[in-house]
Amino acid sequence: MEMKISFPGGVAVQAEYKGFTVLSDQPESNGGRNQAPSPFDLFLASIGQCAGFFALRFCQQRQIATDGLHLTLKTERDPERKRLEKIAITIHLPDGFPDKYRQAIIKATDQCAVKRAILDPPAFEVVTE
Repeated sequence: MEMKISFPGGVAVQAEYKGFTVLSDQPESNGGRNQAPSPFDLFLASIGQCAGFFALRFCQQRQIATDGLHLTLKTERDPERKRLEKIAITIHLPDGFPDKYRQAIIKATDQCAVKRAILDPPAFEVVTE
């Protein structure tokens, strides 16, 4: 897997991968134009979207209606250490969701590959060419 990272102007950063282009920018307070989410915002969105995919597929595979199904992701930061302290995901179940599946949908959502990559992080290597 290879992804190309380039710089289209200002402090924006662009990633090209599998025919898709993902743009990030910084808020004006960081020298950006606030024209796209920051890289950290995209990171958080990837966690929420990944968890959401597993919740959605859980319902679809059991023919459970998904109208009203959604997730919210809330974060807590440690202001002293300036780092992410906690990520809380709430699965908002659709009306009529079977009680017998409440724990199972949580377990399914926990299969998110992005979350697993954080819990068991890869090695990082940075080189120059």
